Amino acid sequence: MKRFIDVLATLTVMLTLVLLVAALPTDRDAAIYEDTLRLHILANSDSTADQSLKLEIRDRLLEKYGTQLKSEDGKSGAVNMISSLKHEMERDIDTWICEAGYSYKSRVSLGEEWYERREYEGFTLPEGYYTSLKVELGEGDGQNWWCVMYPPLCLDIATECAPSDDALCDYTKEEIMLIGEGKYTVKFKLLELTSEIFAYRRR
Repeated sequence: MKRFIDVLATLTVMLTLVLLVAALPTDRDAAIYEDTLRLHILANSDSTADQSLKLEIRDRLLEKYGTQLKSEDGKSGAVNMISSLKHEMERDIDTWICEAGYSYKSRVSLGEEWYERREYEGFTLPEGYYTSLKVELGEGDGQNWWCVMYPPLCLDIATECAPSDDALCDYTKEEIMLIGEGKYTVKFKLLELTSEIFAYRRR
């Protein structure tokens, strides 16, 4: 009986290890960070007026620049386009702020930012470092608004529609399976844990 119990325990451990290894994220899964360009807009303050202006700036920014990203083939092209247009974006945003009757300015930057896990309609993005287009309005002390600039999912999210298949197809099949439908799989958790460890080492 003891031998049977020992064999059963060994098989259980082996099966657990096999399942854990199978759930480990692959390089293709981790590429979700490399293939995504986030958008992060900070309002001047939490006042109703500043929050309303934040959403107006969001809509005008996406209307003018978001649609251009659809023509880009891959995130690197989108980043290059955004990088070349940063100063133009800042001038446009300052103009829109002035037209709304405010005197403060904006700051537009492109870099790496840490994002918490975020649920959208039909998919969830893991926490971790992403390339981020950051737009600070005035003091930038108000509530944030963020989503995905590339693939161009913000265009639909800003209007409270589900992301189109055309936008999601810019992810690989593995990435879509990982983030789709907000399923918190073991692989999803392990991917976030790996990203957290990497973030700690960067500090």
